[in-house]
Amino acid sequence: MNKFEIPQDVAGPAPRHHTTQVMVGNIAVGGGAPIVVQSMTNTDTADIQGTIDQVAALSRAGSEMVRITVDRDEAAAAVPHIREALDKQGITTPLVGDFHYIGHKLLAEYPACAAALDKYRINPGNVGFKSKRDSQFADIIEIANKNNKAVRIGANWGSLDQELLTKLMDENALSANPKDVRAVTREAMVQSALLSAARAEELGMPKNKMILSAKVSAVQDLIAVYQTLASRSDYAIHLGLTEAGMGSKGIVASSAALGILLQQGIGDTIRISLTPEPGGDRTLEVQVAQELLQTMGFRTFVPLVAACPGCGRTTSTTFQELARSIQDFIRVEMPTWKTQYPGVENLNVAVMGCIVNGPGESKHANIGISLPGTGETPAAPVFVDGEKFRTLRGPTIAADFKALVIDYIDQRYGKGSKTPEIVTAAE
Repeated sequence: MNKFEIPQDVAGPAPRHHTTQVMVGNIAVGGGAPIVVQSMTNTDTADIQGTIDQVAALSRAGSEMVRITVDRDEAAAAVPHIREALDKQGITTPLVGDFHYIGHKLLAEYPACAAALDKYRINPGNVGFKSKRDSQFADIIEIANKNNKAVRIGANWGSLDQELLTKLMDENALSANPKDVRAVTREAMVQSALLSAARAEELGMPKNKMILSAKVSAVQDLIAVYQTLASRSDYAIHLGLTEAGMGSKGIVASSAALGILLQQGIGDTIRISLTPEPGGDRTLEVQVAQELLQTMGFRTFVPLVAACPGCGRTTSTTFQELARSIQDFIRVEMPTWKTQYPGVENLNVAVMGCIVNGPGESKHANIGISLPGTGETPAAPVFVDGEKFRTLRGPTIAADFKALVIDYIDQRYGKGSKTPEIVTAAE
């Protein structure tokens, strides 16, 4: 192979791991369906209006499923009211109930809650303890079957089934070639999910109602756990790095772990579990999940804005401000554009800071601008579909380019769309 040739095994993502398709409300997960973005509220579910508002915000941001905590009577009683209010707003995003410890009790005592949810999340590590574990797990599966609901069986590093872990540790200690503790713990994670899924099938739940997950907080452990889980089953798989952290650390860790697994064809639905800043925007985790899938080429959600990083040639902040303004504008308008401008998510915009790479990058975009760098002539050529269209000058460059972007979108993606007329007006 030529040393400059891209190896075939890294030229693109591996074929998707074959999994059984599961319907969660109106959303298909697995079985070749597009990888689904989901998120979770951090409101007290008993705060009905607060939860409605956050689910609506997450849905508008692009979350295709939203998980809510159902931890006590007041939360369970609130769920049907939340569902009803969302439906009245035209928000059909499936709701997932997050159950721990007393899920069997809440689902039995609040049948309207059981009916309003689209999926139940069960943690095999705390669904019940000792003699009660099997019966309480069975109670949840029975209610799910009765209501025709999907379940996610989600093992978690922080709440692993201790009896299973102890059993595997004891067996490992007697082995001729014992593994290290982390390897045994990873095996316990996988077995916890698979044994619970097998038990659910014995109780009458089909594979097309189950999604599995095995979430840990360390990148290498997560990769190893999911590789093993995928190799041993064809259940639909939910990916997520639990307790990923705050800010750039959480984004980098989640992207590193999930990016590798997705590239290997593993994963049918994902969540980026970011710790928000105090008072921060919960929708950031949705944006990161979308950007991960889009930059890897799995899905398209919003138009891409390419912008140079800046250097000594770009001491003006004009291109940075314009790039941010365009990007923020796109995200705000995207919920409306989805219906008004079909296909607009494929748009590429370039905002470049000087003449070195600016014109070339702008030509590769659908519409791009190359702003003047430090000491350069104060002129900004605009390119549309690879051709120079106009040169902008003066203090209104940013506003003028934004107007051109809006015109391009309307002409290219609007009803009765056609090749944008602005390309015929080149100077």
